[in-house]
Amino acid sequence: MSGTAHHHRPTLKQQNKPFKSKHATKSSLKEAAKGRVPRESPKAGSGTKAAAQTRLNRRNNAKQAQALKRNALVSATRLFSGVDGTPRIVAVIPLTEDVSARNAVSSLAESLDIALDDCPEHGLWKMKADRFKTSLQFVNIPYKRMYAALDACKAADYVVFVLSSTVEASPKSSPSSPPTPIWTPKSRPGVLKSLLSFIQYFDPSQTRVFDLHAAADRLNALRALAEGKPADVRWREGRAWLLGEQAEWEEEAEGLGTLKVTGVARGAPLSANRLVHIPNFGDFQISKISSAPLTKPGKMEVEPALLCEAGDDADSLVSSNDPDDMANEQTWPTEEEMQGAEAAAAAEAAIPDAKQGTTPKVVRRIPKGMSEYQASWIIDESEDDADDDRRSDNEMMDAVEEEEEEMQDMPVEEDHEMETDSRRSVAFQDLDNEEEAKQLETWRNRQREEEDDLTFPDEIDTPKDVPARTRFQRFRGMRSFRTSPWDPYENLPRDYARIFQFEDFKRTERGVRRRADEELGVVEPGTRVTVYLRGVPREASDLAPVVLFALLQHEHKISVLNFTVQRNTEYDGSVRSKDPLILCVGPRRMRVNPIYSQHTRGGGKGANNVHKFERFLRHGVTSVATTYGPVAFGKQPCVWLRETEDVQAPQLVATGTFMNPDTTRVIAKRVILTGHPFKVHKKTATVRYMFFNADDVMYFKPIQLHTKYGRTGHIRESLGTHGYLKAHFDGPVNQMDTVCMSLYKRVFPKWAQMWVEPRTAEADMAMEE
Repeated sequence: MSGTAHHHRPTLKQQNKPFKSKHATKSSLKEAAKGRVPRESPKAGSGTKAAAQTRLNRRNNAKQAQALKRNALVSATRLFSGVDGTPRIVAVIPLTEDVSARNAVSSLAESLDIALDDCPEHGLWKMKADRFKTSLQFVNIPYKRMYAALDACKAADYVVFVLSSTVEASPKSSPSSPPTPIWTPKSRPGVLKSLLSFIQYFDPSQTRVFDLHAAADRLNALRALAEGKPADVRWREGRAWLLGEQAEWEEEAEGLGTLKVTGVARGAPLSANRLVHIPNFGDFQISKISSAPLTKPGKMEVEPALLCEAGDDADSLVSSNDPDDMANEQTWPTEEEMQGAEAAAAAEAAIPDAKQGTTPKVVRRIPKGMSEYQASWIIDESEDDADDDRRSDNEMMDAVEEEEEEMQDMPVEEDHEMETDSRRSVAFQDLDNEEEAKQLETWRNRQREEEDDLTFPDEIDTPKDVPARTRFQRFRGMRSFRTSPWDPYENLPRDYARIFQFEDFKRTERGVRRRADEELGVVEPGTRVTVYLRGVPREASDLAPVVLFALLQHEHKISVLNFTVQRNTEYDGSVRSKDPLILCVGPRRMRVNPIYSQHTRGGGKGANNVHKFERFLRHGVTSVATTYGPVAFGKQPCVWLRETEDVQAPQLVATGTFMNPDTTRVIAKRVILTGHPFKVHKKTATVRYMFFNADDVMYFKPIQLHTKYGRTGHIRESLGTHGYLKAHFDGPVNQMDTVCMSLYKRVFPKWAQMWVEPRTAEADMAMEE
């Protein structure tokens, strides 16, 4: 017999036929590929035919990618190609007093042996760069002309900042910025490196600083300006603008006339039906647009041709509504209304009173020695936990008697009351005015910890000389700030009757941009035109240069604007809501008094679109700034400035982005009235210093209370004449706790105005030059 163990053949194994075949047919593979060519694996061995094919594929792919980039660059710069093409706009801004924009442009022109006989210190100068087959248009800005520099940068393709090799940059513009190093011939590489570090502090994308003392750097800087592709500016997408080379003004009425601005249209197609904005002067209508071709030497002058003119559907200059005061006028009731009121009163009087004895009387046990008035302060047993009620009635009355014996040693006033529950009584004494004022001053002078102030930043002291129901009559209580409803159309100010509201702002924006793309009879970018503006003051022609920014449809209408803002980390001053600031958004500058509110996580509206008002704009927190202003489409960046004694040196307060024009956003200001739990017994407390008269206690009785330790409760009764109250909470109250009542009121910003740069003697001299 063999020693090998015998195994039975398994008979229960079963292998079913697979649903699909493991091998695909050629037709199925061809159909799945849909014309795509499989890419060779890069792991193929070297020296083989597959490896050689892979190298060819990589080289071919690189060549195709290079060709695509070159074609994209050519298409993007086609507008600037040719000496007679559209010039690139270069804004030249000096950052120190010892350098000038004209000298910097002169250094660049020397690399092409071009003379600068007519180049101004402030204004436009066009240079034809035949070597690079293009032309450049320099906008020279004098030193310390901030708002002129802002306008030039908004219309420029490139911005050149001129730094000094001997003078440090002014610390006023940036207190914590690194100082500009002093130039010495032996330390040229180190100085260039330090200058690069200085400029990267403000623009991290900058990779090189050019030395205009060296011929090679001058030529390289000019090549970068003449051959590069200007970066896309997102807020200018879909918008047209024009840098005026010439400006003529013809008077039509007193102080107003037609301004003719000649220049090259840029950006999106320019329409005569849309409004244009001139910084410092506002929005204006276009009457017509005509061509303005350049006349070449030795050739006949070409007559201007009418390209387009305003139609019947041109945008209006109406920016706000006129409120109809008669619609809200209060009138006396009519005779029919008076008769209806009398009938309602008679019907109410006809309702019979309830019969005596139909309401069951609650039998209450009064402790020995307690009056009926004192017994009215006894809390029902159902209001407290039954587990704590373990003492007998005799023990309770003994405790009351002990309490009364202790009260005999205290000074007795005319109003001597007692509060108690089913287990223990708490003595209450109505103090005189002097003692009440003394204890109040002691309570208000208490030292609060910093973290308590951050947790409850809205605490205020109830005024003693003004009734709280008068001081806070416009406030309301809310059971839940997050979910409680709030009608956004109640008690609106008069300014809300002047603004415009969008039912669906996103849909309106899509429609505006679609109609702008489909509009006929527009001027294509790259065309040299003359724009005729009507109703323009004479001072607008004195600008050097005049910059026109075309507005989209509806961008002239006033609404409620919301911006997400982040405070400048280098600004140490206090930024309070409704403080006057200068808002720079898109091409506009406005004098505003914004109010700040909390930014909901994710930028949404929440359940009820109610957002907490912030008294200050704080560091490190993204807030929402709300103000009135013209509507803006797109995510336009904004800058918030604060004026100083020097008009041209404002302080940068915050930066941000336009969010939406939501008029239903409720910004609720919260105030917290605090009280001191004077006497506490488990869930019941006698609170003082929240109010100072009994009428206020009864007026605010329906509003929920809460404590800093997380308890919630309600006012039960008013005690005495000094505003003491009895409150009951959902759990035991600590005597070191603070009782709070939150009140809310909707707040609104102030009406905004266009900010106009003040005229100074230095600015007038620069314009004359």
